[in-house]
Amino acid sequence: MAWIYLLVAGILEMGWAVGLKYTDGWTKLGPSVFTGVAMAASFYFLSAALKDLPVGTAYAIWTGIGAVGVAIIGILFLGESGNPFRVISILLIVAGIVGLRLSSGGH
Repeated sequence: MAWIYLLVAGILEMGWAVGLKYTDGWTKLGPSVFTGVAMAASFYFLSAALKDLPVGTAYAIWTGIGAVGVAIIGILFLGESGNPFRVISILLIVAGIVGLRLSSGGH
């Protein structure tokens, strides 16, 4: 279950990171509430994952999921650059996430 919790935490991190863009400095109620709830839920699931996973591995994967997910959302939906160097860089982060997962052994 720890890996599932970590995946959920990473997806929620994507939600709150994108949500921050729409809070307008925490002045817009709807996006601010969404972002705050997503943050709290993301931290909850990360803490649940940390009961069974090493903190360094879990934290790196959590931030990696968020970073890759938000970068892809930015490219697909927010008009951000999808140039080859950026895509290759995103793929390198994915390779790091996979490597950390595979190196975690029985966890």
